[in-house]
Amino acid sequence: MKIIKRNGTEVAFDIEKISNAIRGANREVDEHDRMTEREIVFASQNVAEACENAGHTVSVEEIQDLVEDEIMALDHFEVARHYIIYRYVQSLKRTKNTTDDKILSLIECNNEEVKQENSNKNPTVNSVQRDYMAGEVSKDLTQRVLLPHDVVEAHNEGLIHFHDSDYFAQHMHNCDLVNLEDMLQNGTVISGTLIERPHSFSTACNIATQIIAQVASCQYGGQSISLTHLAPFVEVSRQKIRGQVERELEELGVDASADKIADVVEDRLRDEIRRGVQTIQYQVVTLMTTNGQAPFVTVFMYLNEARSEAEKRDLAMIIEETLRQRYEGVKNEAGVWITPAFPKLIYVLEEDNVTEGSPYFYLTQLAAKCTAKRMVPDYISEKMMRKFKLSKGETEGNGDCYTCMGCRSFLTPDRSGNGFDNVARAKNYEPGKPKYYGRFNQGVVTINLVDVACSSHRDERRFWEIFDERLELCHKALMCRHNRLKGTLSDAAPILWQYGALARLDKGETIDKLLYGGYSTISLGYAGLYECVKYMTGASHTDEHGKGFALAVMQHMNDKCAEWKAESDIDFSLYGTPLESTTYKFAKCLQRRFGIIPGVTDKGYITNSYHVHVTEEIDAFDKLKFESEFQQLSPGGAISYVEVPNMQDNLKAVIRVMQYIYDNIMYAELNTKSDYCQVCGYDGEIKIVEDDGKLVWECPNCGNRDQEKLNVARRTCGYIGTQFWNQGRTEEIRDRVLHL
Repeated sequence: MKIIKRNGTEVAFDIEKISNAIRGANREVDEHDRMTEREIVFASQNVAEACENAGHTVSVEEIQDLVEDEIMALDHFEVARHYIIYRYVQSLKRTKNTTDDKILSLIECNNEEVKQENSNKNPTVNSVQRDYMAGEVSKDLTQRVLLPHDVVEAHNEGLIHFHDSDYFAQHMHNCDLVNLEDMLQNGTVISGTLIERPHSFSTACNIATQIIAQVASCQYGGQSISLTHLAPFVEVSRQKIRGQVERELEELGVDASADKIADVVEDRLRDEIRRGVQTIQYQVVTLMTTNGQAPFVTVFMYLNEARSEAEKRDLAMIIEETLRQRYEGVKNEAGVWITPAFPKLIYVLEEDNVTEGSPYFYLTQLAAKCTAKRMVPDYISEKMMRKFKLSKGETEGNGDCYTCMGCRSFLTPDRSGNGFDNVARAKNYEPGKPKYYGRFNQGVVTINLVDVACSSHRDERRFWEIFDERLELCHKALMCRHNRLKGTLSDAAPILWQYGALARLDKGETIDKLLYGGYSTISLGYAGLYECVKYMTGASHTDEHGKGFALAVMQHMNDKCAEWKAESDIDFSLYGTPLESTTYKFAKCLQRRFGIIPGVTDKGYITNSYHVHVTEEIDAFDKLKFESEFQQLSPGGAISYVEVPNMQDNLKAVIRVMQYIYDNIMYAELNTKSDYCQVCGYDGEIKIVEDDGKLVWECPNCGNRDQEKLNVARRTCGYIGTQFWNQGRTEEIRDRVLHL
């Protein structure tokens, strides 16, 4: 059995250290108040047993809490008092500087918590370590100087989560929709170099990857681009290639028919599209930004975004090539084709591609094939999105369809009715058209709904009181995020604020006007709705008894966002948080505060957002239908999924799920498996097994457990992770049941 020390390193559990600590406190009290040796051994064994049954790797702090409980349970309160005093003195010593130890432990790759914090960062690489070192300094500044004490305390106790504090010291925002169209059509500047409008599709793709890398280095969240913004350059290349072919024929003295010339042109054009798409895929995968990972980029594929039928046909060619290349995958160091994490792909299901016989159904078939093998693309229903995302003046069914930022964060619809009067001074502004590209999210703070419930002790009146107190704490923390961005000069990130990715502001100008009026959003996240409802009602939220309470909780958070928005003119929006490492942190905090409550705090994780619990048996279609109601109440971002087995030989079923998504839910995905063992060549699902209280990944064919020689890809938070996960998230992955 392992434990986690304060600096994040893992060590073997040693019961003697517990016994010796109790003996030390025991010696400090009068002889008649002391514990017997038998009681010390008994208490130590009880602590060891509790650690064994915790369901996760326990921390030193948790063990010390257990020791206190055991001493007091034996009525030796004087011994407990001295033990608490000893802990307090030691904590005072540690507060002098804990950052140094954390930095040193991560440099030596001994910090297990940091190593598994982000499933797309390799913590052994210098650039990642450099980012983590800077992050530890930022966290230290954030907690000591930049945030109010009550926010810090609530974050540390797991009542709320102040996301991305490792970047908070800088004036950085979360995620955005890149205005790639403006940058390509009207020029941009990268590292002081003017980049003019490209003269071919392949050049446009190359410039796009440079923009992606620059943007990723200037913010900490995800970014999204649309393939539609590349589509006009297909025609540019077509005309360029046509001129080349005609000159070649003239030089050779060959007289060819118009049809033959067109065939040659289209063949060469497709080859250029192939090379351009390959540039995006391979450069995104191989680029490493200043935060030590590949750019977290989403590629949006939406046919109806094209401005003409001709452009739509060109866009279809780009989408087709993108899907083909993702289906193929990328080669690992052993030369084996594997599933890459990025770019994330989103495919829009729409009237002209969703049914057999529709003109672009062949793309949907290809998307299904790609999903079955590589887990992407994810799917947005144009039908459902246009029903719910209504900009000013729009009616239900005639709203807007647009991509999310990162894994699930959605901008609020354009409430200005006029594209915000081009406050960002974009050069592709169209008066009266709803604006999405060039907008961004300021940041996220998440409320732990499970803790609200457990703190109420099932008193519903008290539940709503505590809920409001915690929501106000979240509001306070979110305003800290907002105020940190206020006053930021455009010079802080020229690619974002001066050269078109988000705006074209002047040098020395602040970004303040982009923080109000709905141009940008700020997110109230939530987690653990299932466990919250389970504790308060005794039932899952899929049960009618629990569903009403769940919907009331969701509506209450939406009402608060509306209230804050009215007060400040800032677009607060409710966001179904994609917890990754934080799911483990919340679970540990709950167990420390409330003990093991069956069905509520007995796992090493809590449930993401509104999702049905991963262990609950439910049909794929029922799950999507049920969750669609909650998705509507998460306007700031939400995604639903169904867990499926290997579907490569059952594409009809994949397409059936996709068609159901189109008719019933706005944004969803299918979780398949895509693994590879480098030792034996096994190409199937790598399993999770338990070893000495710790969950590890193991090849079922040869028993290989070396993570350096396993390629495992799982979707955990709306995006794919490939660098493995902490114990809580690994437990959640293990517990997932199939829905199809």
